[in-house]
Amino acid sequence: MIFRQLFEPESSTYTYLLGCQESGKCALVDPVLEAAERDLALVHELGLRLELTLETHIHADHVSSASRLRSLTGCKVAYPAMEGLACADIGITEEEPVVVGSLSLRPLFTPGHTDTHHCLLLEKGGQARIFTGDALLIDGCGRTDFQNGSAEALYQSIHAKIFPLPEDTLVYPAHDYQHRHVSTIAQERERNPRLGGGKTLPEFVKIMAELNLPYPKKIDVAVPANLQCGESLVHAADIGGKAPQG
Repeated sequence: MIFRQLFEPESSTYTYLLGCQESGKCALVDPVLEAAERDLALVHELGLRLELTLETHIHADHVSSASRLRSLTGCKVAYPAMEGLACADIGITEEEPVVVGSLSLRPLFTPGHTDTHHCLLLEKGGQARIFTGDALLIDGCGRTDFQNGSAEALYQSIHAKIFPLPEDTLVYPAHDYQHRHVSTIAQERERNPRLGGGKTLPEFVKIMAELNLPYPKKIDVAVPANLQCGESLVHAADIGGKAPQG
């Protein structure tokens, strides 16, 4: 397997390239519009063919490059099926793995940050990796105060779907604001300040209610654009702004 973790600094977003050496096919998880040319250059450099883009959820802090990459390469665009997006080629559900060559990603329905959020579990070469989107971050989690978010639902998602995974499963989030790259299930179970160390549901709900995070600067542009798979008439240079941690 070919694996690359890519970082977009304006929104502190991680995009993941997952490539199958046997077939030459690859996928990009949570790609960002401003980094489309960079990502495509890497795909070509590695001698791969972009098969599809995968979104864990409708992002509020950046515009996806899904539509742009599809227009440039003919790749498929995958979003959670529950969104019902006419622009998507593939609907992600727990019932159906997402296959890229010899790679098989298992979607896990993990609502709470948004009501359609899905993580993606990849088991390959004896090592499990979970791409947690904005559900579980390193020493944190996604905010739950907009896009039909729910602290109660997020707590249940993480404790029912993510924390039960083997403790050496690598955790790759969609964001990090302190230049950290990867965690493990064991680490997040033990020391995540919002969810780990046996935090109860009432404790978690209280923590999330008291975050008082600012309104995301890109939300009014990003959400409508991402509901169109990243289509936007607004130039990337006009949608600047640092995403708040959460």
